[in-house]
Amino acid sequence: MNLLYGLAFISLISISTAQDVPEYGQCGGIGYTGSTTCAAGNTCVVLNDYYSQCLPGASSSSISSTSTTSSGTTTTTTSTSPTATVSGFVKTSGMHFTLDDKPFTLVGANAYWVGLMNYDIADMNTAFADIAATGATAVRTLGFNEVTTPDGVAYYQSWNGSTPTINFGANGLENFDNVVAAAKAHGLRLLVTLTNNWSDYGGMDVYVNQLLGQGSPHDYFYTNATVIAAYKNYVKTFVTRYLNEPGILAWELANEPRCLGSTSATSGTCTVSTISNWAADISAFIKSIDTNHLVAIGDEGFFNDPGNPIYVYQGSLGIDFNANLNISTLDFGTFHLYPESWGEADSPGSFGSQYITDHATAMIASNKPVIMEEFGVTIANQNDTYAGWYSTILSTDLTGDLIWQAGSDLTNGPTPNDGYAIYPGSDVYVLDTQHAAALKVRDGSS
Repeated sequence: MNLLYGLAFISLISISTAQDVPEYGQCGGIGYTGSTTCAAGNTCVVLNDYYSQCLPGASSSSISSTSTTSSGTTTTTTSTSPTATVSGFVKTSGMHFTLDDKPFTLVGANAYWVGLMNYDIADMNTAFADIAATGATAVRTLGFNEVTTPDGVAYYQSWNGSTPTINFGANGLENFDNVVAAAKAHGLRLLVTLTNNWSDYGGMDVYVNQLLGQGSPHDYFYTNATVIAAYKNYVKTFVTRYLNEPGILAWELANEPRCLGSTSATSGTCTVSTISNWAADISAFIKSIDTNHLVAIGDEGFFNDPGNPIYVYQGSLGIDFNANLNISTLDFGTFHLYPESWGEADSPGSFGSQYITDHATAMIASNKPVIMEEFGVTIANQNDTYAGWYSTILSTDLTGDLIWQAGSDLTNGPTPNDGYAIYPGSDVYVLDTQHAAALKVRDGSS
């Protein structure tokens, strides 16, 4: 571990025994019992109800909150006057992100639901304020919902037989305009995923089934010319709408592409080359339209090591992380981490730390940024597991991370919770706040 980074992280997760709290240390919040006096040159700033931090040169608090309770979970409804300014486009320099030629720390959360549940502007503001209060800079969300019959949620493309129609209306792209504006109001930039490997919210199988017939192989999405043309048409329309929008950080080709989708239908011919070739084609297509925004795959980061006893390392799922990272039209790498779902429930902490380390090794070899853009466990010691992973991220210099997933308490109740949601006031929410600060110290972007 780099000593400077390690000390920065340790100082954030420990309560100082000294009278004056050191720079970037905790100085207040619900349940906090330590000193509230910051070392000289620092001011105690309220980041949320549960975490105040000693920041250099700061002079006032920027967040005010009112605690509420929903479904037995303590949450926080954050009230702010959104005035953040988001300008310029995030770029890459070696293994790092930059903004206006200065370090940019990519850290934050996933909030797939924010653009789909027909939330009003006030609820969108609450959701993004809760995320921003942790020190987040980015949010990953969905830029798709394929429907054959509208079902009351926002959707972006509907299908009548083999004919797709993009929805530009109030519950379509106008709704996504509001998502972008609300995120920007809280200083957040969006990573936008343009389709899904899985059947949730339509995804690849809708294209395949509507254009080629019900039950057609899932992997035809990557190879069939008719399907590729339809997807490119959607991508072009969506991307073009936001060409000059600094609130978009990056486009992602798909969420978790694999040879196999939610059904068992495959051609039997899909390999790692199938998806790599598709990723090279689609990323080059986006780059030909949009020179402002970064592009990534949005994959789980599986390795291609045939014979490895761990299946996410074997290459059998259609992803070769190292090969994909070297595609010239992909700006950074992504990986996901769910040990419990991958048969590693007995030692999720150590498995996860090794998985992070292996991706950091690939990052160094490629000299491109790599982020852990989804991760989660549901075990009782969730907080300790994440703390260990965050320590590994810092020690390996991994570029950044986005937790799965953000949670908020909105007008009609809590946002969707699949067992991973992190609501304001929870131990992990406080840990995320500490981690974001540590990453910014490491990067020199705080």
